[in-house]
Amino acid sequence: MKIGDTVRFLSEVGGGTVSGFQGKNIVLVQDEDGFEIPMQLKDVILVPKVEEEEKPRPIPAPKSERQEPAVREEKPITFKPKPLERREGERLNLYLSFLPDDVKEISSTGFESYLVNDSNYYMQVSVLSAQGASWLLRFCGVVEPNSKLFVEAFDRSEVNDLEHLCIQAIAWKQDKPFQLKPAVTTELRLNLTKFYKLHVFHPNEFFGEPNWTEDVIRDDKPVRSAWSVPET
Repeated sequence: MKIGDTVRFLSEVGGGTVSGFQGKNIVLVQDEDGFEIPMQLKDVILVPKVEEEEKPRPIPAPKSERQEPAVREEKPITFKPKPLERREGERLNLYLSFLPDDVKEISSTGFESYLVNDSNYYMQVSVLSAQGASWLLRFCGVVEPNSKLFVEAFDRSEVNDLEHLCIQAIAWKQDKPFQLKPAVTTELRLNLTKFYKLHVFHPNEFFGEPNWTEDVIRDDKPVRSAWSVPET
């Protein structure tokens, strides 16, 4: 599979043209509206060119026949449908999930991480990791309402870099009034030994495959404030 190939989605309706790759397992698919959608390689299938060539072509009408009035062609839809809202989605809930590349090789496999936005709000989210007394930005992007977004892929050798994370989030709604939510800055201290424990990874409501999911914001409240005093 290469850039420019046409692909279809296996788990949902749609497809598009390959526009790039993220890591070894994520392919970026540009749909007909120009949006890039990150998909796992195993969830797409290459469309053979022969299928395009075998599509039936319209047969032109003989010139002698009376021409019918031209039908005005409808413009293609270029907007994305607004996400459905849920009553319980009015509270912010944000999660960070880790998925192993091969759960059967948990002691040596690499991982992918995702942000899960389980709310009716758009969220601008930054993920940073501690580097001594400084911070390194690992990801910054917008997670749409009631959706999940790929963050990064990393090898086993990079796990130690994730021990101390900082996550910042700003929430809003588009084109409608909404309840103002305070900006969130929270820190996570990950127990890195969980990356080596098979029982930690299991399917949940967000992923059908084994994963480890950590709360970031639960019912509008960060799991731990960056300025809170640690418990003794």
